[in-house]
Amino acid sequence: QAQLVESGGGLVQPGGSLRLSCVGSGFGLEGDAMSWYRQAASKERELVGHINSVGNDVYYEGSLKGRCTISRDNAKNTVYLQMNNLKPEDTARYYCKAPFRSLWGQGTQVTVSS
Repeated sequence: QAQLVESGGGLVQPGGSLRLSCVGSGFGLEGDAMSWYRQAASKERELVGHINSVGNDVYYEGSLKGRCTISRDNAKNTVYLQMNNLKPEDTARYYCKAPFRSLWGQGTQVTVSS
């Protein structure tokens, strides 16, 4: 059964950094473009960005643009979201998605607070 599992979330102080990981199981990610989304409480899920299958074309959107980097290691079947200079408004649950499979992970919570 194909699954995506995110990890790396947690509590971080404003200005801090986190790296989220999304590991695929039951299938290989190497042929898939992958996306990161986030959803804050009482808000709609929003796109953070996506990366093509080989990792040389990345698109960012929203308020994390300029403070985050999406990358992937196909040998490890993993996609990453590096976030820097985090702000309280970045508090959300972060999800990865394999859009062409309509497959979502369960998400990982990021809380930015002092």
